[in-house]
Amino acid sequence: MTATCAELLGERGPLAAAIPGFSVRTGQQAMAESVAEAIARRSILVCEAGTGVGKTFAYLVPALLAGQRVIVSTGTRTLQDQLFHRDIPVVRKALQVPVTVALLKGRTNYLCMHRLQQALTGGSFGRTTQAALLRVQAWAARTRSGDVAEVDEVAEDAPVWPLVTSTAENCLGGECRHFQDCWVVRARREAQAAEVVVVNHHLFLADAALKEAGFGDVLPGADAVIFDEAHQLPETAARFFGSAFSSRQLIDLARDAVQAQLAEAGDMTAIREAAYRVEKGARDLRLALGHGEARAEWSAVRERQAVGEAMFALAAALRGLQDHVEAMAERGPLLANALKRCAQLGTQLRQFDGEGGEDTVRWFETSARGFTLYATPLDIAPLFQQRVGAQPCAQVYTSATLAVRGDFGYFSRQLGLQDADTRCVESPFDYARQALLYLPALALDPRQHGYTAAVIEAALPVLEASRGRAFLLFTSHRALREAHELLHAQVDFPLFAQGEMPRGELLARFRATANSVLLGTASFWEGVDVRGEALSCVVIDKLPFAAPDDPMTQARIRALTRRGVNAFRDYQLPEAVIALKQGVGRLIRDVHDRGVLCLCDPRLRSRSYGKVFLTALPPMRRTQRIEDVRDFFRSS
Repeated sequence: MTATCAELLGERGPLAAAIPGFSVRTGQQAMAESVAEAIARRSILVCEAGTGVGKTFAYLVPALLAGQRVIVSTGTRTLQDQLFHRDIPVVRKALQVPVTVALLKGRTNYLCMHRLQQALTGGSFGRTTQAALLRVQAWAARTRSGDVAEVDEVAEDAPVWPLVTSTAENCLGGECRHFQDCWVVRARREAQAAEVVVVNHHLFLADAALKEAGFGDVLPGADAVIFDEAHQLPETAARFFGSAFSSRQLIDLARDAVQAQLAEAGDMTAIREAAYRVEKGARDLRLALGHGEARAEWSAVRERQAVGEAMFALAAALRGLQDHVEAMAERGPLLANALKRCAQLGTQLRQFDGEGGEDTVRWFETSARGFTLYATPLDIAPLFQQRVGAQPCAQVYTSATLAVRGDFGYFSRQLGLQDADTRCVESPFDYARQALLYLPALALDPRQHGYTAAVIEAALPVLEASRGRAFLLFTSHRALREAHELLHAQVDFPLFAQGEMPRGELLARFRATANSVLLGTASFWEGVDVRGEALSCVVIDKLPFAAPDDPMTQARIRALTRRGVNAFRDYQLPEAVIALKQGVGRLIRDVHDRGVLCLCDPRLRSRSYGKVFLTALPPMRRTQRIEDVRDFFRSS
C-alpha cells in the first residue's frame, strides 16, 4: 500500500528518519494532502500557511512524488536558490525518488560571454568596476553554471553586472558566436529535460506569454504549477503585463551602438555621434523630471515645458540613431540588434504622448541619476487568466499571507481565480507563550509632524529591555533616516541601516553582532529569516498603508470609486493587512524563539479598522504597559 503524504511527513516517515531534529506538524501534513489532491485533480488551491507550518516540504513531497512535470515558482531568487540547493535535495534523498530537477532564472542572472569580452576589450571603467570585472573574468573560467550568484565577492547591485549579463533586448541570440556555450541556453535545455523546474514569477509569466504568442516555451509544459510567495504575484504580474522605459536602457543602447560601430562599421562615425545624442537625451530628460527621488503619475509632469522639450529631443535622437544604424544594419549582428532596440524604445517612448487610456496607469520613478517611465495595467485579472489560467494544469498558490481574517477574496479577485479551493493552515507556534504584543500609547497621529520622534521615544525603553537584538521596520525611507539619526544620539547598541551596504551583508553583520539593531523599510518586511536570540524584538512605526501619493494607489482608488466600490475597505485595507502580517512574521521564526512585537500606530486603538489588523495577527498577549515588556525579557 502506497503511503500518503501525511504518513511520509509523520513520525515514522522517511523525512523524520533522514532529517535530524525533524518535527511532525499536523498542519504540514494537512497541507501536503491538499496539495496532492490538487495535483491529482488538476484543480486550483489557494493555501495560507502560517509561519512554522513548513509549507516548503508540504508542497515538495507531493510534487516530487507526482510522477508529473511540476514547476515551482517563487517571488525571490533567495527562495529559488534555497529550494534548488537545499530543500529539494533533502526531500528527494529522503523519499528516494530519482526526479530530475533544474533551476532556471532570468537571463540577467547568467554570465554573457559576449558582453564580458566586449567589456574587457572595449570598456573604460572606474577602478572599482575594473577590479570587479577582473574578478568576474577569473570566475568565468571555472564556473559550471554561469549563475552570477556564485560570485560572493561582488555585490549583487554592483555596476559591473549589467556589463556582463544580457537582456532580452541586447541578446544576439543565434547570431552570437558564443551561442552554443551560452549559459542561458544551457539552463533552458536542462529545464526542458527536467521533471521539476524551479523558476521565479516573472520568468513563469514570460514563458506563458511566449506560449500565447506561439513562439514555443522556455519551460516544459507543466502538469502542475506551485506558486510560493504567492502574495507577490499580483504586483509582479502588474509590472510584467505593463511596460517600462528607462534611462538605463537608453544608455545601454548608446554604449552598445558605439561598440557595434567600432566592430562592424568603423567608417561610420556618424553612428557614434548619434549614440552620444541619445545618451545626452536621457540625461536631459532626467534633469527635466526634477531633483531628488520621485514617484508620481505621468500627468503630474507631462505638461511641463522642460519635460516636453526633453521628450521631443530624445525622440528625435532615437530616430536619428535608428536612421544611421539602419543604413549599416546588414554589416553585422551587433548593428542589427541596435536597430531593433532603437525601434522598440521609440515605440515605448510614444506611449507617453497624449492622454492615455483609463485601463492603464502611466507613471514615472526617478533615482539619483536615472528614471523609469511605466505603463501599468490597472486590472491584471483578465491578462493573468488569459496567460496562466488557460493552462490545463493544477495551480497551487501558497504564502504565509494571503487571507484577511480567513477570507481569500481579495487575493483571488486580483488574479481572477474562480472556483478555487481555499485553506488556512495555522502556525504551530505558541504565540501566547513565545510573544508579547506591546501597543504604546502615542499621542500623535502618524500624519503629524514629530511622529517619528515619538516612535523612537516609545521604542527606546523597549530596546533597553531587549538589549538591542531588534528590527525597526518603517514604511518610508524618510522615517528610517530620521530614526537613524535620533537613535545614533541616544543608544549605544550597534546600528545597521538599510542602504549602508548590500542587503545580504547587512543581515550577516546583524546576525554576527551582539545586541545590534537593524533599521529597514519595505524589503526587510518579508523574506528575512533571523532565528534565535539575535532577533528578539520587532518595532513597526505605523500601519503599512500605501503612500497616498503613490501613482498606482491613486489610480486604483479612482477606478474603484468610479465603479461604486469602497476603495478603502476593498483595496487599501486588505493590502495593508497583508503587508503588516509579513512584517510581524519576522519575529517568531522557530519553536524556540521568544520576542516582543511593538506596534506604535495609535490608530490600532482609535480607529474602527484597527480591529481588522489586530484580529489578523497571531494570538499574542497584548499590553500597553512597558513594565510588562521588561518582565517578559527578564523571564527569557
